Amino acid sequence: MKYVYILRSLSSSDRYYVGCTADLKKRVSQHNNGESIHTNKFMPWDLIEYFAFSDPVKADKFESYLKTASGRSFAKKHF
Repeated sequence: MKYVYILRSLSSSDRYYVGCTADLKKRVSQHNNGESIHTNKFMPWDLIEYFAFSDPVKADKFESYLKTASGRSFAKKHF
């Protein structure tokens, strides 16, 4: 199982992060412990949404989509 997730910064509520992982609990913990160079400046993070995929290729494609302008617009509208 692979997860695509959306985080929102609790210290800067206009900051979001989209990622993909096989171990969601561990990955969110890493973000909140400052172990990710891309998210450590805006800790702590709140998990606002996640999606489980049995097909890892579909998960990667959905993550890539959410990182586009269209995907960001979709996420703002629905989450």
